Amino acid sequence: MTTQDQRNRSRRGSRLPAAGWGFAAFLLLLPFVAMQVSDAVRWGAGDFVLFGAMLLVAGGVAELISRRSANGFYRAGASVAVAAGFLLVWVNLAVGFLGSEDNPANLMFAGVIAVAIGGAFLSHFRPAGMVKAMIAAALAQALVGVVGLGAGLASPGAAGTYEVIMGTTLSGGLWLIAAGLFGEAARRSA
Repeated sequence: MTTQDQRNRSRRGSRLPAAGWGFAAFLLLLPFVAMQVSDAVRWGAGDFVLFGAMLLVAGGVAELISRRSANGFYRAGASVAVAAGFLLVWVNLAVGFLGSEDNPANLMFAGVIAVAIGGAFLSHFRPAGMVKAMIAAALAQALVGVVGLGAGLASPGAAGTYEVIMGTTLSGGLWLIAAGLFGEAARRSA
């Protein structure tokens, strides 16, 4: 027999994915609306298909990972980790961290995603292991930034240095926030 509290939790849990998918649809509509009011935004069909595919993958992964646990901290950690990976890919496709989006050096950031995904699988998605995976992703993020700057792969001058430092700091920070949330999930499930 289910209690009222269990029914309420079940209903609340079923609304979260719907809200997430609604937000993804909203994000997909934003460039379309922007194109109607400004000539600065020029997306073609391919841009919408790629962005839609990215949202579909990110949303699906976030939903699958978060279903592994009823722990809110685990779910939040999974959401932040997926957001960090999504933003890293999106920024590199749109403008690039290291120079322009056409700079092949930006492909090094795929290694950051690989570290996060590989660490998640190696840890069997357990909270304590996810902490390590997210810290490793943050370190990989910093390493790519340092290598990019050291090898002169960023845009020239202070602007390039600023872009790499800010991008690496913000992305690395997201990976560390995810690590902290998974850490709290691990503490609460112990």
